[in-house]
Amino acid sequence: MNGLSGGKEEKVLFRRLVDIPSTTYATFGLYRYPAKFIPHVIAYVLENYAEPCMKVFDPFAGYGTVGLVSRIYGYDYELWDLNPILDVLHSVATMELKQVKVDSILNDLMSSDKEFIPDWTKHDYWHPKEFLPFLYKVWGFYHSLNDSYAKLLLTIPLLKVTRYFSYDDMQRQKLSKSPKSIARIDSLKQKDWKLIFFKMLKEEIKRLLQGLREYRLLSPKQTRAIIRAGVDSLSIDLAEDKDMLITSPPYLQSQEYIRQAKMDLFWLGFKESQIRELSKLEIPYRDVNPCDVLSKTYHEWETRIKEQHLQKLFNNYFWGVLGALTRLEKKVTSYMFLFVGHTSMRGHSVPIDKIFAEHFTALGWIHEKTLIDTIVARRMFSYNINPATGIKDQRTPVENLVILRRT
Repeated sequence: MNGLSGGKEEKVLFRRLVDIPSTTYATFGLYRYPAKFIPHVIAYVLENYAEPCMKVFDPFAGYGTVGLVSRIYGYDYELWDLNPILDVLHSVATMELKQVKVDSILNDLMSSDKEFIPDWTKHDYWHPKEFLPFLYKVWGFYHSLNDSYAKLLLTIPLLKVTRYFSYDDMQRQKLSKSPKSIARIDSLKQKDWKLIFFKMLKEEIKRLLQGLREYRLLSPKQTRAIIRAGVDSLSIDLAEDKDMLITSPPYLQSQEYIRQAKMDLFWLGFKESQIRELSKLEIPYRDVNPCDVLSKTYHEWETRIKEQHLQKLFNNYFWGVLGALTRLEKKVTSYMFLFVGHTSMRGHSVPIDKIFAEHFTALGWIHEKTLIDTIVARRMFSYNINPATGIKDQRTPVENLVILRRT
């Protein structure tokens, strides 16, 4: 089926096209990051389009999967993201595998009297008061560690277990309390929760070590990596040309990634003022300069949306994401691969892939094709009935890879 942009659409299942055991294999699934880019898509791109010595770029890197897969295929890469946790996740996911005495580290942690209190006015709202003195000491040990390898090894396991010992409902995409999460904490209080904490921590460290072993089986290469975490991708420029831009931009209605990660950032030592300033740069909370969207489909949709707040969300999204990509494409010499979903607004599916393809075709790119991938286990939102509209909801059932080639 041909679209206005010229490229045809094909249905695929990326998991069957690439030899990676699962989306959480190796170090691809160490941390629960919203709308995570699955490794199979990136591997498919590199296997079918990349040539020796090409450089890869992702301006909305999120978890950093583009970098992890680029290493496997031996390509230099550059990753950007507003969320500063990208640097932490990338460092852990690519760390060397060494012999380590896990029990010794945990024994030192248990006996430590160091203390760290996060610069966070609401830490006593998100963690029960009974747990806080203990958490202060656990994180005091972490921040006092001189052994950089042991510290890196503890980072993600400690973040995950600390969040389990909070009131956050970890099944939701944003930091939020729920009756379910409150019941979890009430249950922990009735048990030997310190013992549970250390058992969970040990298991998470083992899981990380297993992930690192699996990643080594994929034969990652020595590559040049540039990581720019905590930067505003909507305003900064590339310093050098890149051959391929591969990215999964923020979702149209899920752009609050700082809010999801802020608990972890506070325990890692970021200050409340830093997190507040980063949050202000997320698309829903910033003033985005209008840009020319060269898409008939975009303007048709713009006229359909009657509610002012939704129209603002719609415009800010495309002005922000397309504005950034339009500025950055000038430094991309060969290909752009844009992995986007059909997010719904008031029960209607917005054809983001078509809008992107039309826009860049108007700028002179060739739209080779769009590959439509069915989402198997990572649908961000799924309701039988949308609570806002009363309409049966089909949010994000597929994601589409828009393949664009420089003329």
